[in-house]
Amino acid sequence: MNIVFFGSSNFAVPSLQALLTAGHNISGVITQPDRQKDRGLHLAETEIKKVSQGAGLKIYQPQRINLPREIKLLKGLHPDLFVIIAYGQILSQEILNIPAIFSINLHASLLPKYRGAAPINWAIINGEQRTGVTVIKLVKEMDAGPIILQKAVDVDEQDTSVRLEEKLSFLAAELLLDSLKAIANNNFSLTPQDKNQVSFAPRLKKEDGLINWRDSAVDIYNLIRGCLRWPGTFTYYNGKLLKIHRVRVMQAIPLQSKAPAGEIIKISKEGIIVATGKDNLMIEELQREGKRIMKTEEFIAGHKICAGEIFSDKKDLHF
Repeated sequence: MNIVFFGSSNFAVPSLQALLTAGHNISGVITQPDRQKDRGLHLAETEIKKVSQGAGLKIYQPQRINLPREIKLLKGLHPDLFVIIAYGQILSQEILNIPAIFSINLHASLLPKYRGAAPINWAIINGEQRTGVTVIKLVKEMDAGPIILQKAVDVDEQDTSVRLEEKLSFLAAELLLDSLKAIANNNFSLTPQDKNQVSFAPRLKKEDGLINWRDSAVDIYNLIRGCLRWPGTFTYYNGKLLKIHRVRVMQAIPLQSKAPAGEIIKISKEGIIVATGKDNLMIEELQREGKRIMKTEEFIAGHKICAGEIFSDKKDLHF
């Protein structure tokens, strides 16, 4: 089969490498344009572009994929199949109709759960114990196409969004090869998604990382794991933004359970213990805005912070 590969994020890299290793014919790779990085000092290429260059593949980086000239280019590649993985632009129905067979998409969730841009993050934030990868025939409605293959994995309590993305990216590569084999042998079925089970995973915004200390310690722990790379989790201390990077859930003893949510209960070299809506959190790594990440022992050595003070979800709370 003649394949055109669409992808931009690191999540798509193992799948492209798997196609190359297996000897599939890739007539073109479509990835996002180079973007300015480090305050515009230089342009950054996608990892997909780097892999494609190393393999000698033809690379295309349209600013807007649905323009007539880009559609003409895609038709000229005479594809049997489009493979789309974390590409970053929505494809028109005209583009989806180009391949001789159809277009497939690999999505990092157990569809129909977590349709949208951030399925890995929201699965962790919501405390899911299982997630996975789904291969679908692509349709115009977002992540709504019929299922070709699907495989689940357990979400470990220590998994962060970064770690789980890596785990699922390799699973996606395996499922892609299995899907291509089934399609080539005409040995597959298209199973409609259950519309009653649909849930969504919208792109995360900065404010999604704001900690509400009235939530349980477990819920806050899940938020921190799910927002590790972006947007990060944060609170306010004396009106200053404070990023929280690593925590541990601790069961509250009876006296501690009376402390208001967000109150600092105890400070030691091991961590800063904070009351939540249920149980406590020990903060082990944190960061003042514009500064580097510090372990608690280093942070308390350079900052005056006391038990009884409050971490807040409001910037204007001062002592």
